[in-house]
Amino acid sequence: MELVSHPEMARLHPTADHPESRERLQILLDRFVVRKATPAGEEDILRCHTRAHLDLVRAIDRPAMIGLDTFASETTYEAALLAAGASIEATRIDGFALVRPPGHHATVGEAMGFCFFDNVAIAARYAQAELGIERVAILDWDVHHGNGTEAIFLDDSSVLFVSMHQWPFYPGTGAPHDQGETLVNVPLPAGSTDEDYLHAWDERVEPAVRGFDPELLLVSAGFDAHEEDPIAQMLVTEAGFRELARRSAALAPRTAAVLEGGYNVETLPGLVQAALEGFAA
Repeated sequence: MELVSHPEMARLHPTADHPESRERLQILLDRFVVRKATPAGEEDILRCHTRAHLDLVRAIDRPAMIGLDTFASETTYEAALLAAGASIEATRIDGFALVRPPGHHATVGEAMGFCFFDNVAIAARYAQAELGIERVAILDWDVHHGNGTEAIFLDDSSVLFVSMHQWPFYPGTGAPHDQGETLVNVPLPAGSTDEDYLHAWDERVEPAVRGFDPELLLVSAGFDAHEEDPIAQMLVTEAGFRELARRSAALAPRTAAVLEGGYNVETLPGLVQAALEGFAA
């Protein structure tokens, strides 16, 4: 699986001592060889977000906090376009986009949870508009519920959204009762292990995706459920992420992935490597 990124994402969008740091991407660029992405166009963003939201992000001209948790600056818009563009390119070539800022909390009209544009949602809409793909499944294994992705596709029967996440936890969505015809939330308690994730996979994830029969599976690949991540309280190991990736690749004829969370810069490169091995198995 080819990696897609851009070195400017490790320079743009400075966030000081925020967990979503430029170092997260730089350490990956130091480890892996990547195909250089190009920025997404406005038309790509507007398939998922309002014009007002795009204009708001573009207008940021100084360091600022959006809400309680999302740091922005005068180069955030540029970085966010590159992240979306890398996600589109990864989808086009069945690759893995190494990006920042992440995307799965960004709703149609709001930035939150470190996210500005929903990268995986933008990639899904691109696949439908430009690649002739009709049925897309999105599997989110970030430790946080992908509330933005859920909201974007909530009433769209052509996109299945499945989220495995710690619950109760930020952002407070993805509860056990929050389900739909093409929405499968799999909330897991703090302290869940590889075994717990794989049991949930067998019981909920694989039957749902196979029943939907997607032409393309996109993975919101967050690594903050790792046992050494500082953000959450899950106990997934490197081997666990390798197995999640291996099982993901078996669910559709085409698979691509987009980086979401993962905030331990010491462990993140090894976790990405493990996922790459799983996707290639």
